[in-house]
Amino acid sequence: MPISARQAATAVLMTLRQAGHEALFAGGAVRDLLRGEPPHDYDVATSARPEQVLDLFPHTVAVGAHFGVVVVRYGGHDVEVATFRSEGGYADGRHPTRVVYSSARQDVLRRDFTINGLLYDPVTDRVIDYVGGQADLEAGRLRCIGEPDARFAEDRLRMLRAVRFAVRFDLTVDPDTWAAVQAHASEIGAVSAERIRDELLKMLTGPRPALALVRLQESGLLAAILPEVEALRGVTQPEAFHPEGDVFEHTRRVLKHLVPPADAPPWRVEALFVAALLHDVGKPATWKKTDRVRFHGHAAVGADLADDITERLRLSRRQRTRVRALVADHARFLDVRKMRTATRLRFLRQEHLEDGLALHRADRLAGSGDLTDWQFCREELERLSEQQLRPAPLLDGHRLIALGAPRGPAVGRLLRALEDAQLEGQLTTVEAAEAWVSEALARQKEEP
Repeated sequence: MPISARQAATAVLMTLRQAGHEALFAGGAVRDLLRGEPPHDYDVATSARPEQVLDLFPHTVAVGAHFGVVVVRYGGHDVEVATFRSEGGYADGRHPTRVVYSSARQDVLRRDFTINGLLYDPVTDRVIDYVGGQADLEAGRLRCIGEPDARFAEDRLRMLRAVRFAVRFDLTVDPDTWAAVQAHASEIGAVSAERIRDELLKMLTGPRPALALVRLQESGLLAAILPEVEALRGVTQPEAFHPEGDVFEHTRRVLKHLVPPADAPPWRVEALFVAALLHDVGKPATWKKTDRVRFHGHAAVGADLADDITERLRLSRRQRTRVRALVADHARFLDVRKMRTATRLRFLRQEHLEDGLALHRADRLAGSGDLTDWQFCREELERLSEQQLRPAPLLDGHRLIALGAPRGPAVGRLLRALEDAQLEGQLTTVEAAEAWVSEALARQKEEP
């Protein structure tokens, strides 16, 4: 019978204790238990050295043994087991150059925030709190353990984690901790793009992405990691279409209103939220006031910028492709009812359409609130059959060549024109298609 993550972690903890070592639950799992939220996983902190942990358990992965961390595979779960330690010499602002095995108390004092510095004994149901983490949880406060400047100098990623935890758990950041974030925000570039990306994606797909954007901006971190989004502040929009305010405020509201498709896998959800964040990054460069403020070509400019940003953040190739497509197409929904039939059907059968519709809906709710085009697309998708959206080709390239089409790019152009006529309902049979092609080729020969 399968066991739970807690049962697996407790079994690992008891094995360590039976071997004469101190062992306790530590970190986020304790925080979540005290908040009444089931932890996703459990970490065990112990006095056992990594080599002792490796000897005790048959299935392990020494993912960070030089830092005192071993992953124990038990009952279908991965339990991270970390030796009590203190650290020092953070030359790169991320990784310690010196690790000293120590006591439970010293181990807690090296951690980031008081709410993450709690220990728990599941046998006696006792919380061990050396840093006032319980009081901070009860007060709704996020506070660094010890001196904030020192904590962020040790690991600058903690500044992003401060924003994420404060937003996720609805906490007020302690004034000294917040002042330190603002003072050191420009130093976040010392952290790898992958780690920054991971924190950003957790914020965007978390419970309050709109608030996360605001807190990132207020902290100074947004300007450091996404200056293109910071640049949206103060970019005015036509009030008739955007009564909500500037482009930054509009983007905040888009994140607030965005609801991903229910069946979207995590990679798509992440890409969709990134696209929502970046969908208007082309507006500052294309802002122009004529009869009113206009942003001609902002989607195309934004797509290029989004491509650069997602490459900088090391998103996966398929996520980068999806983000670019969503940004490039987000304004086309406003023209969908005016499109010729073939163009509209091609638009409605795009692979990213469902995500595009989710973004368009949020885009409209964040501005004028007019969902007419969104509703039209939904009704069209309900009305159209798969055959109407993706009819089987009446002819292929080989047949076109047999009918006299010259080899090369001309075949592709002719195939597209043929599909246009098919989508428009002008051609329904192979015979009619062949006659249409013969006439088209004859006209081309007559042209000078």
